[in-house]
Amino acid sequence: MTEAAPPRSESFSPSLKDLLACPRDGLPLAAGEPNELACASGHRYPVIRGIPVLLLEEGTATIEAGAASRRKARGPVAAGGGDDLFLETIGVSDGERAAISALARAGGSGVDPVVQYLVAATGGLAYYGSRGRLSAYPIPELPLPSSQGAWLIDVGCNWGRWTIAAARKGYRAIGIDPQLGAVLAARRVADQLGISAAFVCGDARHLPLRPDCMDVAFSYSVLQHFSEADCRAALSEIARVLRSGAISVVQMANAFGLRSGYHLLRRGGRPPRQFEVRYYSPSRLLAICNELIGPSRLAADCYFGLGLQASDRRLYPLAARVATGLSEALKSMATVIPPLTRLADSLLIRSVRP
Repeated sequence: MTEAAPPRSESFSPSLKDLLACPRDGLPLAAGEPNELACASGHRYPVIRGIPVLLLEEGTATIEAGAASRRKARGPVAAGGGDDLFLETIGVSDGERAAISALARAGGSGVDPVVQYLVAATGGLAYYGSRGRLSAYPIPELPLPSSQGAWLIDVGCNWGRWTIAAARKGYRAIGIDPQLGAVLAARRVADQLGISAAFVCGDARHLPLRPDCMDVAFSYSVLQHFSEADCRAALSEIARVLRSGAISVVQMANAFGLRSGYHLLRRGGRPPRQFEVRYYSPSRLLAICNELIGPSRLAADCYFGLGLQASDRRLYPLAARVATGLSEALKSMATVIPPLTRLADSLLIRSVRP
């Protein structure tokens, strides 16, 4: 008996199509010309390799790679144009793009070449030394209970690590990100791992989903990079797509964290630039999420940095493994001594949509 092929990622299935909406006017989307979606108002969006690209042409992008994605999707090279990985639409340096291309030509590592360099952007400083040398995908443990088919939107999914983590726990997971090359990598990784998940190229401030359609919204290491205006816009969109009683879990950086103070001192008081991390006080985070989503509470994500995950320890260098062990100990203590939560560098804000 031959072994069944693993399920392909649900990049554009009928169930996803029913949830998609025009990011301009909220109208349903339907297939128009080949490889295109359109709404009744005539707004048209390309579908590239099964990925709907639902980005607005107007306005400022939250990340330059998002603006590049808009140009690429509308240009004559939308089919690839010799760049099979769409590297200009990925938020890495020119040198890293060259290294990704070299890895892709060499082949054989078992880990997608795009992920080999995006891992530092999504997993934190602990992975900087591992760029280009990953031996396995760092799929974290989703900080949510298992599900039997609840819809989850992963806002700012990048290469899909949290989307895949959600799918493994039984969620019908949709990953959305403005970086087309990262979203295409997410679909490749999901296919490689035999995970059923959906992916869309879109903007957190203009989620291309109909209202009241999601059971859970999740966002990790994304909104902390936005200006406060963009962060508020994204949180408002999260609230819009959540059903009544649904929950959101958003990770943000804490200005009072044990290591955060060091980074703020290094900046010397200057305002953050471009995609640099923004640090908020715990009370400010609660106030914003209470206002825009609903009743909220804080939980510690990690100490001594951003992004340290116990599930990734086997892939970390020694110093990061030690820091993660200490972080996990403090997280356990914070469940008994709640004020310790407010010293975590990375916080999870859990909100309930009324």
